[in-house]
Amino acid sequence: MALFDSIRSAAGARSAEIDAGLRAHMNKVYGTMSVGTLITFLAAWAIAGLSVTSDPANAVAQLSSDSYLTNFGYAIYASPLKWVIMFAPLAFVFFGFGAAVNRLSAAGVQVVFYAFAALMGLSISSIFVTFTGESIAQVFLVTSIAFAGLSLVGYTTKKDLSGMGSFLIMGLIGLIVASVVNIFLASSAMAFAISVIGVLIFAGLTAYDTQRIKNDYLQMAHAGDQEWLGKAAVMGALSLYLDFINMFMMLLQLLGNRE
Repeated sequence: MALFDSIRSAAGARSAEIDAGLRAHMNKVYGTMSVGTLITFLAAWAIAGLSVTSDPANAVAQLSSDSYLTNFGYAIYASPLKWVIMFAPLAFVFFGFGAAVNRLSAAGVQVVFYAFAALMGLSISSIFVTFTGESIAQVFLVTSIAFAGLSLVGYTTKKDLSGMGSFLIMGLIGLIVASVVNIFLASSAMAFAISVIGVLIFAGLTAYDTQRIKNDYLQMAHAGDQEWLGKAAVMGALSLYLDFINMFMMLLQLLGNRE
């Protein structure tokens, strides 16, 4: 907020133009993120539908008294392919997006983001097999309300949140390592702790990333590089999208009702 005020003061007559540009930029960030989130949940729902059947004649494994895994479901949930699907989004974020931003146009980077959102849908599709649809909807609503509030705090606060960024990133790295370790330990207590800490970390990242996206725009808006601003909007959408999806997944582990 302090950076925003100082830039507006220096801009003088251009302050209204900066305000309008910032609103348009943030609208694009939230709009792109929302479309990506919709793609993710539609993809997850569709993939889960192809993975489960009520007809035992077309099944290869039984889930419950009246639901079975299809060949497709067995391949993505029970075969070694599940490990590739599980870690593919993480690899995509670390190795795919950097190359896309450097080589593609802003429109191309946006297409890559939507492709990533579909891949994430494949990765989390098991939630529609594991949890009830009602609990998924309820946790999604809770996450949406929390995300909106936290993002609003990050956008409007006058406090500089940059100092908490390195702390949150270190916590995120520790969370990823603990999650990987717990895949093999399968500790319910550790899973509960990871979910609680994860909610707190991604709550903080939501506010932090919102302020960072706003400040990044204000620092570069004067250059008038629309191609860079277009890519920055997509990368900002990616950051907030990851905050939302991960916070949702952590809350679902805590609050969701299992089938």
